[in-house]
Amino acid sequence: MALRSIWNGTIAFAGVFVPIKVHSATEDQSVHFHEVHVDDGARIEHKRFCSEEGKEVPYKEIVKGYEVSEGRYVVLEDDELKAAAGEASRVIDVEQFVCAGDIDPVMYAKTYFLGSQDDGKDAYRLLHDALAKTGRAAIGRWVFHNREYLVAVRSYEDALAMHTMRFSDELVPADDLEIPAPSRNPSERELKMAGQLVGTLEAKFDPTAFEDSYRERLLEYIEAKAKGRLDKLPTPTEAPDPDDLMAALEASLGAGKG
Repeated sequence: MALRSIWNGTIAFAGVFVPIKVHSATEDQSVHFHEVHVDDGARIEHKRFCSEEGKEVPYKEIVKGYEVSEGRYVVLEDDELKAAAGEASRVIDVEQFVCAGDIDPVMYAKTYFLGSQDDGKDAYRLLHDALAKTGRAAIGRWVFHNREYLVAVRSYEDALAMHTMRFSDELVPADDLEIPAPSRNPSERELKMAGQLVGTLEAKFDPTAFEDSYRERLLEYIEAKAKGRLDKLPTPTEAPDPDDLMAALEASLGAGKG
């Protein structure tokens, strides 16, 4: 089944225009809950009330407002929000081509797949193959849902992938973390054993090898409770105290060899 596009536009670079379609690359598989009344199991409804009039208002009477001072809002219509984006509303202008490996994963937020529009197949293939051959990512800006995103476009298998990225001022500096200083530096023997331990777990990354085991256990428990077959809840395991680092390394290596 063909994916439905959520945005249509153009990638532009050096006079080349690539008409593209943006598709979601991920699906939320989380277990979702509703709020219900504990006494009768009825679903809880949240209604929209006007704080001034103290009554419920219909959705069509609700607009977006930006608070410029306490209790004072500037109201913006959808057309005004779109106009603020200017020409960028339908064009992703490439500002730079960078080495894809130079982008730290902490910068990435969400991934989308890019498809080609009917009149842009050749330009799409040109951009894909150029990025694949050079190992580069195209950096640009994308306006979507009244927000500007920094994006990186790169080759992914036989298609193009686009990652929304965080601006640098959205990242919390690692220096702000309260990391206590170690009582001592690790010894050469500890480093060697830790390297050996890493080696015992080394593998080629295969994303299909990992599943959401928590979700599966939770769904199994929900099904059992719905049928009146409740098992005893498992007792959470406590994390061991790192009293003896060398002993922990030796035990881990021994278990790996076994």
